[in-house]
Amino acid sequence: MSKVRQTDYGEKMKRISLILIQLLICTLLLSTLTFAHGGMEHVLGTVTAITDHSLSVKTRDGAAKTVEFDSETKFVKGDTAATVKDVQVGSRVVIHAHDHDGSLHAAEVKIGTDAAPGQH
Repeated sequence: MSKVRQTDYGEKMKRISLILIQLLICTLLLSTLTFAHGGMEHVLGTVTAITDHSLSVKTRDGAAKTVEFDSETKFVKGDTAATVKDVQVGSRVVIHAHDHDGSLHAAEVKIGTDAAPGQH
C-alpha cells in the first residue's frame, strides 16, 4: 500500500472506532437511566378520582391514567409518611408504578404539598 492509502485507511479506522465508542457510551448511559428507574413508569399529574383501590390521574399531557394500589403501596407527602387518606381530588401526585397484568400498580405515591392551580 502506498503511504497516502495507509493514511486514509488509518483515518477511516480512527473515525469508525470513535463512532463505536460513542455508541457504546450512549448505550451504557441509557441502560443506566432505565436501571435507575427500576423499569417503572412515572405517572405525574392531578388526581381526578379516588376509589378504595385506585387513583385516577390526569397527566400533564392531558391523558387519563388509572393506577391501582394496595397495602404494600408507600404513600409520602413531603418528607413524611402518608396514607391514601392524604390524597384528595385535585392533589398533585408523582406515582412510581409497574405494569401488573396489563394495569398499572403503584409502588409509591408522592403527594404534592400544594393543590393544583384552580383546585383551591
